[in-house]
Amino acid sequence: MKGGSWIVNNEEMNETTEALNETNTDVEENTLENVEDTAENADDAEENEEAAVEDAEKQDQEASEKASEKKSWSEKLGKKEKKSKKDPKDTAIEELSDKYTRLMAEFENFRKRTEKEKSAMYEIGAKSIIEKILPVIDNFERGLATVTEEEKENSFVDGMDKVYKQFVANLEEAGVKPIEAVGKEFNLDIHNAVMHVEDEEADDNIVVEEYQKGYMYKDSVIRHSMVKVAN
Repeated sequence: MKGGSWIVNNEEMNETTEALNETNTDVEENTLENVEDTAENADDAEENEEAAVEDAEKQDQEASEKASEKKSWSEKLGKKEKKSKKDPKDTAIEELSDKYTRLMAEFENFRKRTEKEKSAMYEIGAKSIIEKILPVIDNFERGLATVTEEEKENSFVDGMDKVYKQFVANLEEAGVKPIEAVGKEFNLDIHNAVMHVEDEEADDNIVVEEYQKGYMYKDSVIRHSMVKVAN
């Protein structure tokens, strides 16, 4: 009896052990499945959280863009309202300022034009007077050229010579100068050739004699030199 009961007890223990082992195995499998499900749920939650963050950022960006657009439109509308509500005094001031600026520009142009016209008129008048004086200078030179050495000591001749020199000096101070001719190359701008001669001693196109002296006033010719040119 004792021996038989021990065998029964061993078998029962073995069955109990196997049942425990199976139970442990089921528990482990269930635990692993629960862990895996928990991990998957955690991943899904993280993805959902990231998507939610992205959606929130997009919404913030869209909201900021809309706010900036509204601000720009409000600024534009504000500027238009300011323009439309411009003070009449400011408009009048701008019109007067523009008119003043235009008048000053026109006056400056008028002043420059007047100065140029005055200068041109002065030069024309000076040339006209000089042209009338030049024949007097020519007569002085012709008369003094006929004076002999003995007559040069005459007080009258000496007085005429001093008057002539003073006359020429005053003309030079005013900008009138005689044109150099004899020994110079013929220049059509300042010389007037009235005769051409064959001269072996002079080079071609050289002025060998002056019949009438020419004059210049500043940079313009008053009278061309009347000359003889060698061929």
